[in-house]
Amino acid sequence: MGGSGMDRAGLARWIDEHYRVAPDFPWRDHPRYAVFRHSGNRKWFALVMDLPRSKLGLAGDGRLEIVNLKCDPLLIGSLRGEPGFFSAYHMNRERWISVALDGSVPGETLGMLLAQSYAATAPKARR
Repeated sequence: MGGSGMDRAGLARWIDEHYRVAPDFPWRDHPRYAVFRHSGNRKWFALVMDLPRSKLGLAGDGRLEIVNLKCDPLLIGSLRGEPGFFSAYHMNRERWISVALDGSVPGETLGMLLAQSYAATAPKARR
């Protein structure tokens, strides 16, 4: 993954390599919105969207690709002030965070957050 950030295609490759999960595209009116889910419980661990920059509080026209990830609430608090991190768009802001896929977030950081999101949404082990 390296120190540089990753784009939408790099994220999909990383998820495929680590979790063997392909995206699905559940919304006809948003054909580029991709959901990555666990095969067992069908819970999402990543949602990729391209949003108008204004929806994220950013200046300028155009769109920004982001991924929503489930995240530890304490970590969310410290990440929100960092470049490339935003309050979760259209998700529970205490438990999810939006991360830019424009290269501003290092690949290692995104990989760590993906692993956390995957673990947090995994099927619960039966006792």
